[in-house]
Parts: sequence; structure tokens; C-alpha cells
Amino acid sequence: MGHVARAMRGNRQAEPPAERIPQLLAPPWHRWHAGAVASRRIVSLVPSTTESVCELGAGARLVGCTRYCTEPHDQLAAIVRVGGTKNPSRERIASLDPDLVLCNAEENRLEDIAWLRARFAVFERTPRSVQEAAGALRDLAERLDAVEAVQPFLLRIEAQLAAAEASNLDRQPVPVFYAIWRKPWMSVNRDTFVHDVLRVAGARNVCAAAVARYPEVAVADVLAEHPAIVLLPSEPWAFADAERDELAGAQTFGVARLLLCDGRDFCWHGTRMADGLGRAAELVSRLRPPHG
Repeated sequence: MGHVARAMRGNRQAEPPAERIPQLLAPPWHRWHAGAVASRRIVSLVPSTTESVCELGAGARLVGCTRYCTEPHDQLAAIVRVGGTKNPSRERIASLDPDLVLCNAEENRLEDIAWLRARFAVFERTPRSVQEAAGALRDLAERLDAVEAVQPFLLRIEAQLAAAEASNLDRQPVPVFYAIWRKPWMSVNRDTFVHDVLRVAGARNVCAAAVARYPEVAVADVLAEHPAIVLLPSEPWAFADAERDELAGAQTFGVARLLLCDGRDFCWHGTRMADGLGRAAELVSRLRPPHG
């Protein structure tokens, strides 16, 4: 997620009020110019967006994707790989003659996006909240001429947001440390999509006030925030059972509960949110205080 500076110091900021449930199906639709032809040769440099393209029924239009694009596996088996998200082969992309390239300013380097924009149509979205991500999904559906196909996903996202808001009534958020990296330890601040998923799930991100969006943190600073849960996701650092057991045995995070989780439920936007938000909320809910 890029280079970051150590940032747990300074005055803590108040957590902003929770956003109301967004009207995901409300207009404006059709912001793409009238008469435009849906793209037929698509290259995706964003794993979650690749999944969304396929889920929206446009997988047959994909001609290239990154080696980190893994879902849905069966639809991607024969797709040309164009390198990684941070080091795509520009020459290979150009050879595919795409009429649309899908990018994200966090997944992809700005210099690569600029090079692509100078040569091809580029769709770039970098959402930092669930509501922004839902809007980006709507925009993608328009570009793919898949407005009807996206509506069930938006309905499910909206339903999960409503359920989460109801669950969060009269319940205090549980303090959570979300580890995106181990060597060094890194997390997320409030200006990130992951933070907003945590908020929706009923968690209080203990690194929310950090200056850097993806801060390097000291374990002592994390412990000072008294996290009840430490979430160890499957990506970008691939935490697994052995590592969790090692950390638990060493009591690295004191009495905090160490939970492995599917990082895609917390950091993949797009159609993944239609089920991922619910799974994230269910995971956090296990250790939240009861109502009342």
C-alpha cells in the first residue's frame, strides 16, 4: 500500500459521526455520455474490479488482468496476465489494444495510470468509504452497460448497511487493531476504505487518528489504545494460523483476541461488498458487548 511514515503521535481527533445509509439506487444514473458504446476489450489492473466485471456479466470482454486477479478463478483461467498491480507491462497492455483500462490510484502507480491515460480510455476510482465504493460500482456498471445487473448487488449492500446500523444502536464499538503488514507493523487511518468497513462492522479503529493513511506503528502504541481485537487479514500480509499462534503465545498484543480474517471482505470494494460487509460485521459482532 505504498511507503508510509510512523504516525501514532499527535492530538487524537474525534471520530466523525456515522454516515446515514446511502441511497444506493437513487439517481443520478447515466452520467456517462449518451450514445457511448460499451467497451468490448477491457484490461483490469485491480483485483476487486476484475471480480466485479465478471460478476456483472462482462467477463467475456476481459482481455487482460494482473497476476493478482484471482476471482472468479474459472472465468480468469484463460485471460492474459499483464504483470502485477505495481509493475504492469505497458507493452503487453498495449498489445492487447484495449478500449478501456480499469485502474485504482492505490493499487496502481500514478505514473502508469498517466501513461495509460495518454493512450487509452481509463476508468479510475479510488473509494475511501463504503458509500464512495458503492458509487464507483454504479459508475462501473454504467461503463459496462450493466445497469440492470448491478442493482441486486446494490440492494444487498444497502440491506447490509441497514442491518449494521440497526445492530450498532445502543452498542459501543469494539476497539480493533487491523494489521495490514507485520515487518514493520502497519495499519490504516480513518481516511481509508478499510477504516469505513470497520466502522460499519461496529469496530473502533485504534489507528484512526494516525497522520499517514497507512501508518507504520509500534506495538507499544497499539497496546496503549487497549484493543479488544487484533484482526490478522489474509492480505496484503498473508497472516495464517502459525503466525497467529506465535503472536498469541508471545502475548504480543496482551489480552486482545487475535482473529484471522479474509482481507478481501475488508479491503475489496465492488460486488464483493454485497456479502463481504455482512461477513465483516458478523466477525466483529462476536466480541462486541451486548445491547443495553
